[in-house]
Amino acid sequence: MTAPANLPVPVWRDELEHEYAALAERLEPLVPCLEIPLHLPWIDAINKLKKQRGAVIMAHSYQSPEIFHGVADITGDSLGLAQAAASCDADLIVLCGVHFMAETAKILAPHKTVLIPDREAGCSLASSITAADVRALRAQHPGAPVVSYANTSAAVKAESDAICTSANAVQVVEAMGAPKVIFLPDEFLGRHIAKQTQVEIVLWHGRCEVHERFTAQEVRHVREQFGTKVVAHPECSPEVLAEADFVGSTTAMGKWLAREKPARVAMVTECSMADNLKSQFPQTEFIKPCNLCPHMQRITLQNIYASLRDLRHAIEIPDDVSARARAALERMLAIGRRESV
Repeated sequence: MTAPANLPVPVWRDELEHEYAALAERLEPLVPCLEIPLHLPWIDAINKLKKQRGAVIMAHSYQSPEIFHGVADITGDSLGLAQAAASCDADLIVLCGVHFMAETAKILAPHKTVLIPDREAGCSLASSITAADVRALRAQHPGAPVVSYANTSAAVKAESDAICTSANAVQVVEAMGAPKVIFLPDEFLGRHIAKQTQVEIVLWHGRCEVHERFTAQEVRHVREQFGTKVVAHPECSPEVLAEADFVGSTTAMGKWLAREKPARVAMVTECSMADNLKSQFPQTEFIKPCNLCPHMQRITLQNIYASLRDLRHAIEIPDDVSARARAALERMLAIGRRESV
């Protein structure tokens, strides 16, 4: 990956090999070994600059290992990162993830500066629905509350009654106390919820471009070929979920691995998730029938450094939108967060 224009390239220094020996050992099974000497100068430059800035770097579980392990101070799922943004001491946050995640962090930490290294790091789910679409759905289903998945823009969150994650979606839907709930925007997650509740679910037809590509045939092939356990994210199709040994959020997947300790596992989700869990579960062999998120891959060590150096790209949300979106998020937090088990 080339550096952004006009960005000096950090150069290798022999002392980096000693200073980052433990990190290099951790990264060796996760990234091509020839890349490690290319990553270390950038990692070193970022770590020094974030200290100078008093910044905190947060990375989603789908970020590549050199970011997740190399420069991130806080890692986790989108909601966990947003909550950490609100509670951490730093006033400057670099959010290594996609745009809706940085927005959510800004909503919960409105007085802090939240940067995203690449403003074009989007999400097919978030872009599948607009605030106007939500208002139209309300008109079609009078009185039905709107529960929006975290993978939505600030403007859509502002039109919602409550937000949910894949871990607590059923809990939030049922807490609305209504016979019918509009659920946005992930169709497959919505269908997964509908099987677990008596509440009528009104679906939108958004899909994650990463998870919708998996097929049941691929999952069966992996199981038969490798004799592996299969865990899948609920953004996958119902046919894929039916083939899985466990279905859960990114956080729940990690908890399942810790509990079950499988000899082999295929993680039907974004590829970097498995890469980042390998060092935590060395006893497990990870089979990778996975797909990379093109938006997550837009975040690189180079543009993280540029973001810190130039304080770009700052997330700005109109006050009225932020306040209404925060109310929807706080309603979810009041309901609570329950991980799949």
